[in-house]
Amino acid sequence: MDEETSPTVSMADAHSPSLQPAVLVFDSGLGGLTVLDELARARPDLHLFYAADDAAFPYGRLDDQALVARVVAVMERLIERIRPSLVVIACNTASTLALPVLRARFAIPFVGTVPAIKPACAQSKTKRISVLATPGTVRRDYTKELIRDFAGDCRVTLVGAERLASLAEVALRGEKVADEAIKAEIAPCFVDDAGRTDTIVLACTHYPLILDRMKKLAPWPVTWIDPAAAIARRASSLLGPAGVPAGTAARAYFTSGSKPSPALARTLERFGVAAAEEEPLKLPV
Repeated sequence: MDEETSPTVSMADAHSPSLQPAVLVFDSGLGGLTVLDELARARPDLHLFYAADDAAFPYGRLDDQALVARVVAVMERLIERIRPSLVVIACNTASTLALPVLRARFAIPFVGTVPAIKPACAQSKTKRISVLATPGTVRRDYTKELIRDFAGDCRVTLVGAERLASLAEVALRGEKVADEAIKAEIAPCFVDDAGRTDTIVLACTHYPLILDRMKKLAPWPVTWIDPAAAIARRASSLLGPAGVPAGTAARAYFTSGSKPSPALARTLERFGVAAAEEEPLKLPV
């Protein structure tokens, strides 16, 4: 979990419980809904907003420079519209690249998401863990530095799942996803080489959306590390004491300009999102 915030940020407004601060949870797609759900449970005083940059999903197809430019452009639009007290970047790929730029540009705190390698290695009994991530997160130097700094005597298998985030998106939009497709994506995580894998880090917020299915398809039981609760705790600690319950449902924005399908609308409602709006911001060709 990312532990840093901009040193220039004033938290005076966010620490006032009477203001019922607005918090924006941002992701390339639907993965950050797990974080939104944890925040809603932990802090009923918040006015919550969710933004999916689905016009640019998946972020892994963008080069580093284009990805940072894209996240900054979308964030400028959203911050102007929502005026949040805090933003959660619920995306490992965007966090590892764009957070320094966002913190330098905007005078509000940002909470990022990074692979939970340290806690996974601390609790692993076999000292054999896997990090299930997008290919972009796997190839980042930041991820390799986390392994070097925090893995200790653990053996870490990095698994760059090419399709798993997209499969989770498809499932949440009410379309069928074959068990075989999910099983193929998670199979490399399970290593039995002088000690079985016993812990898997979910290094993409999309993956917990289909965690029940992954558990059923796993060749043996493991501990799955879902980052959502830790992200919510970090955001809550930065906002200060909780205030009076806001009594308002979350609102979502989609940059594609497409209206949610009936199936997706039901999924959003399940995660506490009462209304979804289009905030068109097409990806430049």
